Amino acid sequence: MRRAATVALLLLSFAAEARAADWMFTPFVGSSFGTNTSQVILEAGAANAAKLTFGGSAALLSQRVLGVEADFGYSPHFFERDPKAGTITASNALTLSGNVIAAVPLSISRESLRPFVTGGLGLIHSSASEPLSLFSFDENNLGMNIGGGAIGLINPRTGFRFEIRQFRTLQNGTNFLTTAQGPRLSFWRASVGVVIRFAN
Repeated sequence: MRRAATVALLLLSFAAEARAADWMFTPFVGSSFGTNTSQVILEAGAANAAKLTFGGSAALLSQRVLGVEADFGYSPHFFERDPKAGTITASNALTLSGNVIAAVPLSISRESLRPFVTGGLGLIHSSASEPLSLFSFDENNLGMNIGGGAIGLINPRTGFRFEIRQFRTLQNGTNFLTTAQGPRLSFWRASVGVVIRFAN
């Protein structure tokens, strides 16, 4: 009974916050870095080089603390050092996740910079192709992400969002050449986006 009452109170609390929540749509651009993978990557130094990433998020953020979001990111040429002359002919990384956000209440931050932390679960897709297909791969993994940043509004409808977060697959693997073990894929993403806000 106590557990049921606790869950009911949490649901009622979240429902109350949702009624006073804002929709925030944020297209972003940024860079991935600090990549680690158990896959065999034939281009030396290519896997952990910084790569362009872009995408967007749709968030329902309350004026108090809690919120939820859907986040999408895409990085072309993710495992390539030289897309024109390298040994890998095509590669990419894609993330799609559902996250929980915890932000400083609007009553404290007002309309200034509003820090937040976020984390959740979702899909991490990665692929790479090379001519002989000996070490080519194309796989989907369950992954997690965690990070934080800040939202700064320049008027009631628009603003900017700055953040950094880490993505990591929950599945591990072994590199066949080095025998090193680790996540199928993990990396950091730093981004800046334009916030479009729709207040309830």
